[in-house]
Amino acid sequence: MLPLRDGVAASTVTLPSDGWGYLIDFLCDKFTAIPREVWLMRMQQGLVTDGLGNVLNSRAHFRANSTVHYYRALEHETPIPFEERILFQDDFLLVADKPHFLPAVPAGKYLQETLLVRLKRETGIDTLAPMHRIDRETAGLMLFTIKPETRGAYQSLFQNKQVQKQYHAIAAFHDDLVLPMTYRSCIQESEHFMRMQEVEGIENSETHIELIEQRNGMGKYLLKPFTGKKHQLRVHMAALGLPIFNDQIYPNYIALEIESYEKPLQLLAKRIEFTDPLSGQQRIFKSNKELFFAE
Repeated sequence: MLPLRDGVAASTVTLPSDGWGYLIDFLCDKFTAIPREVWLMRMQQGLVTDGLGNVLNSRAHFRANSTVHYYRALEHETPIPFEERILFQDDFLLVADKPHFLPAVPAGKYLQETLLVRLKRETGIDTLAPMHRIDRETAGLMLFTIKPETRGAYQSLFQNKQVQKQYHAIAAFHDDLVLPMTYRSCIQESEHFMRMQEVEGIENSETHIELIEQRNGMGKYLLKPFTGKKHQLRVHMAALGLPIFNDQIYPNYIALEIESYEKPLQLLAKRIEFTDPLSGQQRIFKSNKELFFAE
C-alpha cells in the first residue's frame, strides 16, 4: 500500500489488456474531465507511480494489465474555516463532530478540506473509513472504522438498520400539525442532480418527528430516521410544510454564486446508539454542538 500524501490515499487504475503508446494518452482518454496539463503536473510532481511505487513520467509507456497509482491534487481549494473535533477513539472506532459546510469525504472540488482527509492528517491513520454518510451541509456525528478487518462488522450495523440515530432541526412551527408523528413516503432521485423527490409508490422512507420546543413561530424538532434515504429528513420536513431553516435545496433549489457561511442548514446529527458488534457493549455518542433559535 502506498503512503498517504497530505492525508490523501492514492487512487488506482488497472490498465486494460489492449493498448499502446504512452501512458499519459491513456489517462487523458480514460479521465476526460482531467486536462492533459493536470496529468503532466502530477507526473512532474511524482504523483503518478506504478504498482511498486516507481514514479512514472510523461514518457512512460502503456503496459497492458499493469497497475497505476495516482494522487489527486487540486490547484485551488478554498479553505473551510470551521474545525472538526474528535469525540472518541479506540483501536476500532473514531467518532468525530463535523462542522457545517465541511464535506465528509473527497469529491469534486473538495479534497484536503474534507473530514476524512483532515482526520487522516491529524491522526496518521491511513485506514480510516466512514461507516455512513452525512451531507456536507449537516453538522454533527460521523463515525469511522480504523481496522479494515473489522470494517464490515460495523458497516453492517447500518445496512441492517441496527443503529438508532437522532437529529435536531429548526424549522417553522405550525400548531395545526399533530406531533409526535411518523411520516412515510416513497423517495427517489429527481431530474435535478442534487434533489430527491417524493413519488407515488411503495414507501421506502420513514421518519419519526417530535417537537422539542417552540418559540416565536419557530420549532426545534427531534428527528429519528428509521431508513437512510439521501436527503430523507430534508425531504420529509419540506413535505410537511416545515422546510429546515437555511435549506438551499428543499422545497426549492436556490443557486448561490458565493456560499454564505452565515446561514448554515439548521440540521444536526445529535445522537447515535448501537450495540458494538465486537464487544457487545452499548455505544452511545452525542454531539457537543447545539442548534439555537434565531434572535
